[in-house]
Amino acid sequence: MKFLLRKLGLYAFIAWAALTLNFLIPRLMPGDPVSILIAGSEGQIDADARDAIAAQFGISDDPLFIQYIHYLLDLLRLDLGVSLSQYPVPVLDIISQSLPWTVGLVGVSTVIGFVLGTSLGVVLAWRRGTWSDHVLPGLTFLNAIPYFWMALILVMLLSVTVNIFPAGGGYDRAIFPEPTAQFAGSVLYHAALPALTIVIGSFAGWVLQMRNMTVTIMGEDYVSMAEAKGLPPRMVLFGYAARNAILPSVTGFALALGAVVGGSMLTEVIFNYPGLGYALFQAVSAQDFPLMQGLFLIISLAVIVANLIADIAYVFLDPRTRQGA
Repeated sequence: MKFLLRKLGLYAFIAWAALTLNFLIPRLMPGDPVSILIAGSEGQIDADARDAIAAQFGISDDPLFIQYIHYLLDLLRLDLGVSLSQYPVPVLDIISQSLPWTVGLVGVSTVIGFVLGTSLGVVLAWRRGTWSDHVLPGLTFLNAIPYFWMALILVMLLSVTVNIFPAGGGYDRAIFPEPTAQFAGSVLYHAALPALTIVIGSFAGWVLQMRNMTVTIMGEDYVSMAEAKGLPPRMVLFGYAARNAILPSVTGFALALGAVVGGSMLTEVIFNYPGLGYALFQAVSAQDFPLMQGLFLIISLAVIVANLIADIAYVFLDPRTRQGA
């Protein structure tokens, strides 16, 4: 319990630091969103409305500490401000519309890649020294291919050359987005190719990491002792070797899950997929500081929560972490 309380205190401090940096960075940058909005309106927004617009963006002449207090109070009300590029749409509305697309695509694909990769890694470690070693160079090559190259290759092969999958979009624009079987089928059809990109791009890395760790663990004395006791090979593999070998992968998986909220930006941009990664790309392109600030905040908190979950999982997977806790 003490271990968990210490971790909760540590991550609470990290979350506060992330909130504070998210508040300070936009305010320390040159320029302000109000001037950018008025300049980009081409005369449609009166300069006399500057004070009212500044209030919407949380900008005032108050001391920085007072602005910080207002910022924290707005966060408690889930008020992340107003988008600059889609003014006057609230940032929270844009995030809430994009988040389900990213979680559904990147989240599910990440879990599938992790489960398949770690499972195959254990099998390859158990069958080391056999024909299975011949697949390692192919996996190493696959792991070296960047996400965006994988996406471009699959688009060229399966969208342009063969025309099996659509090249982009989240669903068929001819279908009205509503909870129907036709719309759900269109969403799955359009998500198939970017999901395949993410699974293939992450799959090889999980296989190699799990295989190498399992081979290392299987050389430990306690595994040899379990084999000497005459335990079934399957129990030795999964109860002793794989259980300890998966510990480093848990941390990597937690970080991958935290990154899910940010989306695989390059993949979403290539496929024009309406997720958080694509929203972040559009915000950066349009210099939409409030939207960037909101997205960075959500991504930071997601990574912090994912790491906390990984630490909690460690407590149950590795009894050594409970010593002195």
